Parts: sequence; structure tokens; C-alpha cells
Amino acid sequence: MGLSLATAERWVERWELQQQRYAVDREERFTVIADVVEHVTAGRTARPLVVDLGCGPGSLAARLVRRLPEAEIVAVDRDPLLLELGRTHHPDAARYVDTEIGAPGWTGTLGLDRPLDAAVSTTALHYLDRDTLSRTYRQLAALLRPGGVLVNGDHLPQDETGPAAIAAHVGQCRAARQRAFAHEDWGSWWAAVADDPELADLLAERRDREASPDTGSPAELPLPAHLDLLRQAGFRTAGPVWQYGDSCVVVAVR
Repeated sequence: MGLSLATAERWVERWELQQQRYAVDREERFTVIADVVEHVTAGRTARPLVVDLGCGPGSLAARLVRRLPEAEIVAVDRDPLLLELGRTHHPDAARYVDTEIGAPGWTGTLGLDRPLDAAVSTTALHYLDRDTLSRTYRQLAALLRPGGVLVNGDHLPQDETGPAAIAAHVGQCRAARQRAFAHEDWGSWWAAVADDPELADLLAERRDREASPDTGSPAELPLPAHLDLLRQAGFRTAGPVWQYGDSCVVVAVR
């Protein structure tokens, strides 16, 4: 099922472009996440251990390992096609693990031999339903060392205590400006993938997995609700360290 490097490079490059339509200031968000991980691991260990949750084709892992070349990154996703693109295009960035975040026994598949220094994610955890998200936060708190961090970059709306509608509008305006540079969207990217015979087996496996019973609806929680769940899960403190509209980088400290 292995892909050619040329195929992986082509589709990862197109992935990076189309993702610019959806993540406000995506590159800046990646940079902030790397800033946080670098800061909390500086001087503590020669080989930081980081898990990348919902890694896709390795976009965040590749950027992290450039900043922290000695880090051991475990990249997790349930999408077989995106994982294979990551393994082929960014083979040295991470150890890729095929598992579903929040599923029974998922943490045991990570093969960790010591506590995590950091868990990172970008635009992945919002897909979880509330119960799975709460359970996942507790599991991550248990995997992290004291002082370790969960760093989550995602679209997390404000609640009614803040100017939620205005914040959303600001983010939408920024996203509209970014779309001028993205010539492909999510749907057209996957439609093009379906026309590549080298990806046919991986796409068929992906469709088989999507056909499995749904485990719940995405929570779609506002930022304060996420912060409450993180504190309930055992994190000492949690809050945003960067925000543009609804796009946030939230840090929770174990």
C-alpha cells in the first residue's frame, strides 16, 4: 500500500494550500504551538516526548521537529490515507500511529515509555462529542508529566459573556482574505484524490471506516466550556495564549 514520494509530495502540498481556507492564520498558529512546546521543554529533557493528536499528513509534526529536532513525536490519526501521506512525505518527523482519539484503549496504542512533555492538536478535538472530549482530557492529563502541557489550536467560539458575534465576524473576514490564496477547498481536494489510482486502496479503506457507526455528535463547545472541562480533568490552569476571532491556541498546564 506504500505510496511513491512524488505522489505524497504532490498531495501534501495541495493539502497545505487548501487548509489555508479553514484555519485562520494557520502558519502563525503552528508557530505559537511550537513556541509553547519549546518553552515548556527547555532545559528539562534532551529528548522531549510529544503526541500530535489528529495529525493528518504530518503538517504540525513536521514543523515541530524543525524547531525541536531532538523531540520524539508520536503522531496520531484514524484516517489511513492522510497517515500514509504523512509517513511517506514526512517519514522522519514522527512515529505515526493509526488509532481513534477517545476510542476504548486508544492511549495504550501510543507505545509511550515515559510521561509526555506535551500533547498538541490543531482543528481535531472539536470533532469529539462532549463525553469523549471530557474523557480524552482526563486521559491526556494522566499521560502528561507535572508541568507538561496540552496545546490545542482550534476554532473555539466565545460564549454569551463576550462579543461572540463580533469575534466570529472578525475571524470570518480574515478567513475570506485568506481564501483568495487557496485555489482548492476540502471537497474539491478529496474529489481530486478520488481520481488518483495510486490512492484508490487507501481511499476505499477510509470510506469503510467512515461507514462505521457514529459515536456521537461534535460538542461544538465555546471556549469557556473547554476551559472548565480541562480544569475538571486535572489540569492546574488553562487559558488561551493566542487568539484571532474564534481561532485560538489554548494551553492547559498539568
